[in-house]
Amino acid sequence: MRQAPETDALVGPLSQEAGRRPRRVTTAGAIYERLYADIISLRMPPGLFLQEKRIADEFGVSRTPVREALLRLSEGGLVDIFPQSGTVISRVPVSAIPEAVVVRKALEGTTVEMAAQTATTADIARLDASIERQRSHAAVSDTASFHEEDEAFHEAIAQISGYPGIWAILKAVKVQLDRARRLTLPALGRMGNVVSEHMIIRDALAAHDAAAARSAMIHHLSAVIPDVDELRSRYPDYFC
Repeated sequence: MRQAPETDALVGPLSQEAGRRPRRVTTAGAIYERLYADIISLRMPPGLFLQEKRIADEFGVSRTPVREALLRLSEGGLVDIFPQSGTVISRVPVSAIPEAVVVRKALEGTTVEMAAQTATTADIARLDASIERQRSHAAVSDTASFHEEDEAFHEAIAQISGYPGIWAILKAVKVQLDRARRLTLPALGRMGNVVSEHMIIRDALAAHDAAAARSAMIHHLSAVIPDVDELRSRYPDYFC
């Protein structure tokens, strides 16, 4: 396979959809984002060994940007690097899950209150479109697409609030929670419950009722924490 040039690349279809400028990422950044998405979605489950050479061959690059991407994943707690042995996808640390929920409640409680004060008709229409896509994904049990649209809904609220950077902070904080939540979405009725909870938040925003919006968000986020004991019994190799 011919090696791709290891230079900056213009990336950003998703960013353009959200009304932001495309951004430039390095080859290492592109590899990181691909691996990050695969780890969070559990397409790469905890305990899986990663081979630098195989990843480098897939991307058509040298091992240098692969090592950079793996080091960044290690710093984020998603892989464990063992010198002379290799790299393995990290298990989900149970201790990180409750803390992530606390942080989400604090920050998203604030952003949804602010969004309630500033939401326009166009903003509500954007949330309506997101909720409709969530319903479509739930109807065909597409948990992966549903999760992505769930994320888009919460990110949209941060943007409506005028503080989109808060979502970037939250993504880093809740990374382990997201991995655990992927195991809960197939539960009977869970996606439908999420849609209903999102509708309550949406209605509070449309009514510009900041207190109701915050209350609905806190209730919604209280439900996202998974039953860790049950998950550990079902997936004993996934948690630590």
